[in-house]
Amino acid sequence: MSAKETLGFQSEAKQLLHLMIHSLYSNKEIFLRELISNSSDAIDKLRFEGLSNPELIVGELGIRIDVDKDDKTITIADNGIGLSRDEAIEHLGTIAKSGTAQFLESLTGDQQKDSQLIGQFGVGFYSSFIVADRVVVESRSAKAEAAEGVRWSSAGDAEFEVETIEREQVGTSVILHLKSDEEEFLDSWRLRNIVKKYADHVSVPVTMKKEPLGEEDDSAEMEDEIVNTAKAMWTRSRSDVSDDEYKEFYKHIAHDFQDPMTWSHNKVEGKLDYTSLVYIPSKAPFDLWQREAPRGLKLYVQRVFIMDEAEQFLPLYLRFVKGVIDSNDLSLNVSREILQKDPAIDSMRSALTKRVLDMLEKLAKDAEQYQAFWDEFGQVIKEGVAEDFSNKEKIAGLLRFTTTESESEVQAQSLNEYVARMKEGQDKIYYVTAENHHTAVNSPHLEVFKKKGIEVLLLHDRIDEWLMSHLTEFDEKQLQDVARGALDLGDLEDSEEKAEQEKVEKDSADLVERLTKTLGDDVEEVRVTHRLTDSPACLVVAEDDMGMQMRRIMEAAGQQVPGDHKRIFEVNPTHPLVEKLGSETDDDRFADLAMLLYDQAMLAEGSQLLEPATFVHRLNKLLLELSPGG
Repeated sequence: MSAKETLGFQSEAKQLLHLMIHSLYSNKEIFLRELISNSSDAIDKLRFEGLSNPELIVGELGIRIDVDKDDKTITIADNGIGLSRDEAIEHLGTIAKSGTAQFLESLTGDQQKDSQLIGQFGVGFYSSFIVADRVVVESRSAKAEAAEGVRWSSAGDAEFEVETIEREQVGTSVILHLKSDEEEFLDSWRLRNIVKKYADHVSVPVTMKKEPLGEEDDSAEMEDEIVNTAKAMWTRSRSDVSDDEYKEFYKHIAHDFQDPMTWSHNKVEGKLDYTSLVYIPSKAPFDLWQREAPRGLKLYVQRVFIMDEAEQFLPLYLRFVKGVIDSNDLSLNVSREILQKDPAIDSMRSALTKRVLDMLEKLAKDAEQYQAFWDEFGQVIKEGVAEDFSNKEKIAGLLRFTTTESESEVQAQSLNEYVARMKEGQDKIYYVTAENHHTAVNSPHLEVFKKKGIEVLLLHDRIDEWLMSHLTEFDEKQLQDVARGALDLGDLEDSEEKAEQEKVEKDSADLVERLTKTLGDDVEEVRVTHRLTDSPACLVVAEDDMGMQMRRIMEAAGQQVPGDHKRIFEVNPTHPLVEKLGSETDDDRFADLAMLLYDQAMLAEGSQLLEPATFVHRLNKLLLELSPGG
């Protein structure tokens, strides 16, 4: 036996435990749901281990709740996989292992909002401290030798104690020493109602002592009764499951405190035989952007738990989807390697992906609800355009953007809506990319489109330019970056406009030649623009070059950017500044003005100047020349 050891939580633990105790005061009973869920998970894990080591499973697996009114304790016990000493320290002594700091940064001071965050950070066990001033966990791992167990205890402050004990029973017992004002939970009828409400779907029996019917009834004193249905919910008919049951089951498998946004329960029979129950959460988890974070559905084979995060059944861009899949076709000795080789997996993955996308299409019919989904998960859905070629058009239809017709920065416009509003003769979907919405909506590249009343998509998420490199067409219409290549509006320009453009190009040939010579290696080419009406100049990316947004992202990440950064410089000959430039005879002054226009074009698109001090020097020099005393 090792001596008792006192260890400290993470530095943020005291603040987090305080939040757990005070933020959920209006819904204290959820502590029981969380502890039953943990016990159910432990039993699932033992079942899986039992596939290869049948001797680990002794007797019927289940969960037991005992009340001791004299000691004022509630004990939630299971005969699941159990914990070793090291596992107790790791899992119970490290709160929200990967996310505590982010969790605390997310807090707003609003108790309701803060409590909703708890489920996103996997700290459900600590809800015990809402009702208990001391929590003791006694456990023995199914893999432990002899009768060696562990006792973990904490009073909900910054420290916990852990010691090695003797324990005959494999599994875990959580003993809650209730606070004096939480004795309502010593009422076994109250606990029964909580179990029925939150854990009726748990697929193992939850047992309690039978309550006497009256003071003289002592026949039930030693009898046990099963409190829950104890049947895997996904095996029941949809018509037999209420919305509340679906919601509670989601909270059970996702360890989330909030209701899901929507769900789909489906049984497939025929070539493949499986049942799926998949959910769309209401809120994104804190690790949504960690593409390597654990993800996936709970996998069962013939109601036997196999894997907690089976990632093979859905693509990475749907990593936020939670749920269960239960197959009759997969081998019971499933491992990750076998999953990757089983041809049935590909068929199930394809069908489940289509089902989730169908759920989202149905959700999109409710604009307000879909907007809530898009605000949480929209940027992840954008990854699907590149990652799921077979569903590209379907995913594209789910995308939402802001446009030059939008009244706010909210991404609410679909490509279908854009296409429906296209002008007669328009055969392309036009878009502009920028660092943020403000820069996009004020881009000089939009001037001719505003003049002609042509709608343009405003793309300002970091992922957008990468997205558009894969989404080149929608509804048989090409997507065109308004800041890339030569602008050709096709039938949106009449013959007179085209003739006028040719005349302007011819008349500006000398100016273009002078600018080309002056700007030299700073630009790829100088040419007359047809896209500006109010600005003197702009910079354009060549048709096959990398866009500026993608270039900036790669540079910020320290990655090697292919090619140089030279671009096409387009000037507007009808602008007063360019007219003045064309009539300038002093070569030095011409060079200063030309470089100022070039730097202005850089700033207008949101780019950083390579030499800001030189720009300021040139500008001050010209301002002095224009001043009365200059």
